[in-house]
Formats: sequence, C-alpha cells, structure tokens
Amino acid sequence: MAVTKFNRFCTLVFAFISFSTLAAVLPEDRVDAMYHSYDGGGMSIDGPSILIRKKVSNAVSVSANYYVDSVSSASIDVLATASPYKEKRDEQSLGVDYLNEKTIFSLGYSQSQENDYDAKSYKLAVSQSFFGDLSTLSLSYAQGDDVVKQNGNELFEEEVKRSNYTVSWSQIATKNWTVDFNLEAITEQGYLNNPYRSYRYRDDSAALGYSYATEIYPETRTSNAVALRSRYFLPVNGALYGEIRFFSDTWGISASNYKLGYSQALYDNWLIDFHVRHYAQTKADFYQDMFERKDQFNFMARDKEMSTFNDLTIGLKARYLHTFDRSSLIKSASVNIAWDHMRFDYDDFRNVLQTENPGEEGFYSYSANVVRAFVSLWY
Repeated sequence: MAVTKFNRFCTLVFAFISFSTLAAVLPEDRVDAMYHSYDGGGMSIDGPSILIRKKVSNAVSVSANYYVDSVSSASIDVLATASPYKEKRDEQSLGVDYLNEKTIFSLGYSQSQENDYDAKSYKLAVSQSFFGDLSTLSLSYAQGDDVVKQNGNELFEEEVKRSNYTVSWSQIATKNWTVDFNLEAITEQGYLNNPYRSYRYRDDSAALGYSYATEIYPETRTSNAVALRSRYFLPVNGALYGEIRFFSDTWGISASNYKLGYSQALYDNWLIDFHVRHYAQTKADFYQDMFERKDQFNFMARDKEMSTFNDLTIGLKARYLHTFDRSSLIKSASVNIAWDHMRFDYDDFRNVLQTENPGEEGFYSYSANVVRAFVSLWY
C-alpha cells in the first residue's frame, strides 16, 4: 500500500532533525558524509565528517565516525595578546548498540587530538520503551579524560576529568504530538581554563593603561541543565517544534535557550525547515572586563564566554530525499544543506582593539555564519 503523504512527511522529519528515540529499534544502516563551516568573529572552522552505521545482526549495530576541524583564528582574544594561529583537530569515535526486546544498550568511545590538547571519552547508555512504545526512558553516563598542553612550553601538561549524567523521557502524547524532557548534570575537575587566555588589569606604567596576566579558574565545576522539546505535526504536511532549556553552574553562570521552528514537506521529496533561536547568559562570579590590579582575587577571568551576552540565530535547512526500488543496493539517499546566521552581543566584554579610553571601549559584538552540507545513504 502506498505511504500516505502525512506518514511520508513524518518519516522525512524524523530523519531530517535529530530527536530522542521514541521506540526500541536499532539505528538504520546508513552512511553520512558532511562538510561543515563556521566563519565569524575572526575565526574560521571547517572540515569533513564521515559516519557509518551498520547492523551486524538483528540485535547489534555498530558505528564509526571521523571528524576534522581546521581552525584559523584571528579573534579579538587572540589579536589582543598574541598573533593569529592555525591548528587542526582530528576526532574518531566508535559505538555499539545492542537490542534486547524493548531495551537498547549503547557503548561509545571517542578520542580527539590537537597539537596542544588530547581528549578521550567513554559513554554508556540504556534506553527502555514502555506502554506500547509510546514512552521511552533513557539514561546515560559519559566519562571524559583530557590532557591540556601549551605550545612553546614542553613542561606544561595538565589534566581534566569530566562526568556527564543524563536522564531523558520521550513521549508520543497523541498521533500528532511528541514531547521530550531532558535532565543533564556535568562535573568537571582539573585545569579548566585556557592556558593562552589572559585577564587585563589596570597598570598606569603600561602604554595603554593596562597589562595582561594569565587567567585563574577554579579547579572544579558542576553544571545542571533541564530541557523540554516538543513537536506537533500539522495536517498540511508541516510540523511546529520548539525547545526551552535552562542552565546553571557553580561558577555563577545562568543561561536560557529558546528555540522555535517550522518544517514543511514539499512535492513528496523535499523538506524545508526554518528556525529561530535565542540564547542569553549571565557572567561568571570571577569575570571582569578589567580588574583593578594583578592578582586582585583568587580567581580571575576575562574570556568572553564567561561574560554576560546573548545571541540570536536564524536558520534554514533543506533536504531532498530519493527512494530507490527494492532491487537496488541503496534503499534511499538524501542531500542536505543547512545555514545558520548568528549575532552575538556582549554586555560587559569590551572591544580592546579600540585603543582610546581604556576600560570604556565599546562593547563587543559580531556575526557568524554556520554552513553544513551532507549526503546520507541508507542501505
């Protein structure tokens, strides 16, 4: 029997936009090849990614991913205290999913390498569906072990350990409405700041009226986040979706994230998506744009990511899905492209590239564009 337009649309949407698993099924066999690009605020990041998923039995699925970031940075932080730089990050990951009736057990391992940073992560997750697959409870734990280095200083080597705990509940509320609730807690311990970043303090003997010193962060951090996501399918082959997320940590940062989007199926094979997202956060307790003197407090930071700021994102996505006949080796294929335009505005991080009136420079702001293009093959 031919698939109805509405059911086909639902299939397109769930493949197009990542959403929590709503039933105990193994991931489909597929290959994804992606190119990603970020350009904004003096920083450019781009590179490829390859993901392969394959069932090796009715109960086991394996996956492998290779991801590359090529970074070229001349951001305001870099230009204030150093010279532009380039670096490359390679990441590899492996995963295994095991299905036992209505339960999925997942194991994952990933590692990444940079010239001054090595990271390893281990993940364990379990997902159980209930009530005729209308509800799904997921639990996960991840452990990260990182090593921080510093270019030009062979004696510098610090460790960072992270633990991530996640609980989520996914619910098919009605035939048209899905809801996802997520709780996350992260604990971190070790060297949590960037060895290249500096805070500035008043110094009348300096030409600009201030000098720089290496930032000092606490060696522990605990953060918590709660998120609610929902999607409602409309009879016009469209869907409304939204997200609300709140974050807080022991450094004094509080953040909120709101997202609203709409997806529309066109001509059976096309899916178009539009979304708007707003993020806002308060500064860390130990952040200041300029301190009164060196070593004024036990902890001191001027990283703009620790400051008070907000960003607005407007995004578009397009997907074309083609289904092959049953005799073909490839079941279906899709071509996808996504673009996000982001605007960042800082409330207490000043533009130090303005050399007049130290401490009273204009507040910093910038725009960035993120592009992702990828091809997916199901087999």
